[in-house]
Amino acid sequence: MNETMPRFNFFTMFRDGFKSMTLGKTLWTIVIIKLIIMFLILRPFFFPNFLNSKFDDAESKSDYVTEELINNSTVNE
Repeated sequence: MNETMPRFNFFTMFRDGFKSMTLGKTLWTIVIIKLIIMFLILRPFFFPNFLNSKFDDAESKSDYVTEELINNSTVNE
């Protein structure tokens, strides 16, 4: 009656799953290549660090963000 269930291990589940994949390995390779392209190549060009280019210290950055959040809020009382 007091049978203990074996402990579930995510690592072994994924390891065994990846070992038995054939088409999945190719698809995961494509996904990883696309993520590398997006984050390492495209991100610096399309999403520059706006706050670091406009402000010098953390206080002015936080003031700017606070003002923008207040000005762009949907609730206007």
